[in-house]
Amino acid sequence: MDETPDFGSPAATDPFTPQARHLVVVSGGLGDPSSSLMLANRMAAAAADHLSTEGIVPEIHVVELRLLATEIAEATVNPARSADLQAALDQVEQADGIVTVSPTFKASYSGLFKSFWDLVDNDALRGVPVLLGATGGTPRHSLMIDTALRPLFSYLRSKVLSSSVFAASDDWGEVTGGQESARTTPLQTRIEAAGADLASVVGRLPARPRRATGEVKPMEVIPFDQLLRGN
Repeated sequence: MDETPDFGSPAATDPFTPQARHLVVVSGGLGDPSSSLMLANRMAAAAADHLSTEGIVPEIHVVELRLLATEIAEATVNPARSADLQAALDQVEQADGIVTVSPTFKASYSGLFKSFWDLVDNDALRGVPVLLGATGGTPRHSLMIDTALRPLFSYLRSKVLSSSVFAASDDWGEVTGGQESARTTPLQTRIEAAGADLASVVGRLPARPRRATGEVKPMEVIPFDQLLRGN
């Protein structure tokens, strides 16, 4: 089943109209289908719905890190980046708001997830609203958001929302009609509340400047002595 929501036609989501906001979904899920991607898409859809009610046109771009795994690994040891990876980084670095979700591995995010964010410019997300989410087998892993994800995005100086969503395996029962979740608040209720929080913050901020399609990002020149040091 395709869990990617329909966010509207390109004509209806022109990022250069004053009322538009550009939201980027970054999913660190490794499977297909992926519960991390499902959660991220539903969080973005909730935010988009709330933005729409305020007369703001949401443009959504989804980045699946598993599809860029080889390019991300190569970019960690080679300054050259593939066109697809650079396009994903450009989307993230120009976003008005970000929804990002990682599966929980050993009480933290995945290595692929961390490697991607290591490639993002340190100043690109300064003040950008970020809504965090995570998935895991049981609710006891939910603290991963506060112990691992929050510090990462605080380091990037983004505006990390106090709201977040953790989805354990049994949380999906209440959404798909299966077994009842053991958690107190249903997953969809938490998704809607978090999406409303993101929309509220994004809607109050002016749209960030974005490069026109095809416009090349200025090339970063690395000093020769820095190259020799391997930094």
